[in-house]
Amino acid sequence: MIRSFSVTDIGKKRKLNQDYVYVSEEPIGNLPNVFIVADGMGGHNAGDYASKCTVETMVREVRGCFDKNPVRILGKAIRVANDQIRRRAREDESLYGMGTTVVAATCLGHYLQVANVGDSRLYIIGNEIRQITRDHSLVEEMVRMGGIDRNAARNHPDKNIITRAVGATDTVEIDFFHEELQPGDIVLMCSDGLTNMLEDEEIGRILREPVSIEERAQQLVEEANDHGGKDNIAVIIIDAFAKE
Repeated sequence: MIRSFSVTDIGKKRKLNQDYVYVSEEPIGNLPNVFIVADGMGGHNAGDYASKCTVETMVREVRGCFDKNPVRILGKAIRVANDQIRRRAREDESLYGMGTTVVAATCLGHYLQVANVGDSRLYIIGNEIRQITRDHSLVEEMVRMGGIDRNAARNHPDKNIITRAVGATDTVEIDFFHEELQPGDIVLMCSDGLTNMLEDEEIGRILREPVSIEERAQQLVEEANDHGGKDNIAVIIIDAFAKE
């Protein structure tokens, strides 16, 4: 039995919440369940429009897709959302330059299919915490090329510059990941408003606590705000092996 919980929070510094989440434990189209986190960017109202529009477009596309392959279903949904964001930005001057990250997942029994654009993340937490997605960010590229180490990356002044986003260009490049889940694993999807405030080890510690996933999600948000709450916070926790 699959069980999930989602929450978003405006944080302590922002006037708008540009994060948007979607959770369905029930089938949508040919996917058995759907989970999405989007973190919008852009001027006044544009970022929250981009994230909401992207998620709603994706859900609509998944629902109407006849394909059976989850990679193709999620990929098509993100590409259609990218087209939609580009079109709306051309039509409405106030939305020019908007975009959004997106991380989407579906649980297929013991397997997890993930699609990612940007720097919102998906983790699997078992005995250790593992980041499955790779950030599409300038600083992450520098780390991969050996220019800076992981510790320096956390406090780098350019760490919020992303290299891929839905709506940024006419074509969108998507990363896909296929992971096997072990009994007891917990899946976390989140925006960088969480990961910029808390270290992975702290996130892993909270998610291993013997309390409900609702309490764990709320504790993540509280801790992120206690550490400064500099951005909006979005969290989805998925327990793919929940007991009745």
